[in-house]
Amino acid sequence: MEFTTDILAIDPEQEAARICAFVEEQVKGQFRRTGIVIGLSGGIDSAVMAEIAVRALGKDHVYGLILPEKESNPISSRYARVHADKLDIGHREIDITPTVDSIVSYNKQDEFIRGLVPEYCPGCKYNISLPPDLLERDSFSVYVIQVQLPDGTVKKKRLKADAFRAITSFANIKIRSRMIHLYAEAERRNCIVAGTTNRTELILGDFCKYGDGGTDIEAIAHLYKDQVYQLAYYFKVTPEIINRTPSPDTFSLPLSDQEFFFRIPFDKLDLLLFAWEHKISADKTAQTVGLSEDAVKRAFTDFTAKNRATEHLRELPHAF
Repeated sequence: MEFTTDILAIDPEQEAARICAFVEEQVKGQFRRTGIVIGLSGGIDSAVMAEIAVRALGKDHVYGLILPEKESNPISSRYARVHADKLDIGHREIDITPTVDSIVSYNKQDEFIRGLVPEYCPGCKYNISLPPDLLERDSFSVYVIQVQLPDGTVKKKRLKADAFRAITSFANIKIRSRMIHLYAEAERRNCIVAGTTNRTELILGDFCKYGDGGTDIEAIAHLYKDQVYQLAYYFKVTPEIINRTPSPDTFSLPLSDQEFFFRIPFDKLDLLLFAWEHKISADKTAQTVGLSEDAVKRAFTDFTAKNRATEHLRELPHAF
């Protein structure tokens, strides 16, 4: 295989037709349902999936749910509404704050964060992040909680494993709450739930089991994030969504997917991941991508660790 910088290039028209055929067969043949319900996040993946669904089934067979909660970025809902209007699909917005709060209250989350950062108070915002500069230096994949005080000051604290798990559990409640609403809507409408996970996220485990990973079909899970963008340009997805920095939108203090999980800029990430998957040598990868061999080896090591640690997310429950 010749590994070049255009190895991820696709024919968008041909690929779109192929995915649309899959979606139509799944909805009408496999599931015998009448349409698709999709969670519209205001991000690139859900926007592209919605475009595919409309082309495969027609706009009257696609319904969008916009599912913010009180810590979501308001821009996400706005972009989602704009794109739903562009596609002319039925959609509505449901504030899932009560759903989340009924499982584990925001007050309990706030109390936990205050135990880590005593200055945390009403009006504060927070997120958790990893060192984003994996290609530049060796560093441990240890999360840090960042709290922005009302005056703009940022307090940081390194998280131990138990604290990281606790905060992750709070965040995953939000993601799983969305899936509850999507399935309630889909079952009422005799539809299926379409997932929006791409290959980059799938391989490295950047999704929540029984949350955004709990769907009926995953029609873009074979596409790297770069290829999702290629389809987005082909579909003429809302420009604000295309130009938006990818983000988990799970915490009150915004951060990028690079800061939260990947640690590598997107203009390098997918090429490196492709090389790792296809066992391209580190030296050949370094020459093609324009990085040092040490940087490539650090990326490959990180991919191996993430893939192994999240293997259980990609498996069905083990049965006796």
